[in-house]
Amino acid sequence: MHVTVLADAAEAAQAAALLIAARLRADPALVLGLATGRTMQAVHAGLVGLHRDKGLSFARCRSFNLDEYAGLPPDDANAYRRTMNSDLFDLVDIRLSDTHVPDGMAPDLDAEGRRYEASIVASGGIGLQVLGLGENGHIGFNEPGSAFDSRTRVVTLTMATRSQNRPLFGGRLERVPRRAITMGIGTILAAREILLVATGASKAEALARAINGPGDVQVPASALQRHPCCTVIPDAEAAASL
Repeated sequence: MHVTVLADAAEAAQAAALLIAARLRADPALVLGLATGRTMQAVHAGLVGLHRDKGLSFARCRSFNLDEYAGLPPDDANAYRRTMNSDLFDLVDIRLSDTHVPDGMAPDLDAEGRRYEASIVASGGIGLQVLGLGENGHIGFNEPGSAFDSRTRVVTLTMATRSQNRPLFGGRLERVPRRAITMGIGTILAAREILLVATGASKAEALARAINGPGDVQVPASALQRHPCCTVIPDAEAAASL
């Protein structure tokens, strides 16, 4: 695991965008694993800037997002499909048909998890998986207790995760979905390269446990210690306990 600490959140996001851009330029047909969340908004903005100002092309790549809320239609203001379209996909030259987000409205969510997993495998696997970090150590929506060999599936969100996401739902906890579809930890670890970005003091304890603690299913991100090619980019606040 390679850790590069940057001064602040803006520098961390830009460094992450530059790393993703370098991998895309080296392999224009790269299969990208993408994430959402407040940390990722700045990373996506960096990628849009590199597309606009430096000619970074997404025309040949494909993407798979980590997760989606169950029960939210894709045009809901808080659906990750809508977020990805507005923050990244609609602003670069990727074909929308080459972007994949789990279907939170699928009539059979278990079958949707299996279908999504099979689609990743059929693509040849993810070349670079981008991750954020939850305050409880989750990656994707793999909550504490998730098996390190887990695959794409339906999960029940913890109260900690729902509370963390409450501001996005007008501060109303009852509006935050209770379930989601997420790539499993085993799915994430199957990527050939992983990039984790963590910013802010609220992530410091989780990041320290993920990097310096033992591999523990109660800290899902600690599974990344098993990966042979994992880069971690925290800002100084997130790295304060390392």
